[in-house]
Amino acid sequence: MTVELDRRGAVTTITLNRPQAMNAVNAELGDALKQAVEEAANDDATRAVVLTGNGKAFCSGADLKSGFEPDADGYPDVKHALTNRFHPIIEGLRTMPKPTIAAINGPAVGIGLSFALSCDLVLAAESSYCMLAFVGIGLVPDGGSSFLIPERIGFARAIEMAMLGERVPAAKAHEWGLINRVTPDDELHAQAAELADRLANGATRSYAGSKRQLNNWALGRRMQEQLELEATIQAEMARTKDFVEGVTAFVEKRAPRFEGA
Repeated sequence: MTVELDRRGAVTTITLNRPQAMNAVNAELGDALKQAVEEAANDDATRAVVLTGNGKAFCSGADLKSGFEPDADGYPDVKHALTNRFHPIIEGLRTMPKPTIAAINGPAVGIGLSFALSCDLVLAAESSYCMLAFVGIGLVPDGGSSFLIPERIGFARAIEMAMLGERVPAAKAHEWGLINRVTPDDELHAQAAELADRLANGATRSYAGSKRQLNNWALGRRMQEQLELEATIQAEMARTKDFVEGVTAFVEKRAPRFEGA
């Protein structure tokens, strides 16, 4: 089971469960997470949701070996995967009429970082980090990260994350305003559970109303437009020589030799 769904009282915890692959998102996990988000959103008994990962990672991004089906020309059909699998997850977490909490227990990379930042509140273990690794394989940020990140930390830091692809340790992510709280590693899940219980016992409809207001202020119609733009540009990048080289180098565990084409 690549995604575990567990409800304790009014709190539902969704756990990404491919620890052997650092919770990299393949088609199975993506579809299961989409279903889990929908179930939590539609469950009247659930009044708060926690999203976390099993093992040493929160989510290391899309699985480059099995995360995308090929298109008619044999290229990875990233646009289909984004539009039909990942975007519903992002929008589902962002617009769910109940509070959502991300508990980042390890690396939150690529689409994994988007999952976390789609939640209302983000807690991170001290040893965890955030990262946009797309540039390392010749791609561009997707999964809503091109609006979720600058929305939180501004253009200058967002472009640094996108173009340099460097790790942002939890402490720096908190200093920048990318996440809400940093906890000792061994206290992350307890603190996330405590916060979830507090929210689950609160005024759920008030939380939902606040989410609607802030989503409208921050995004409005821009979220759907930006998601579509990301998917279109990413589909272009998936047909470049640099992407092929980037993935090949990743699989072969060597530095890529990009040609700018």
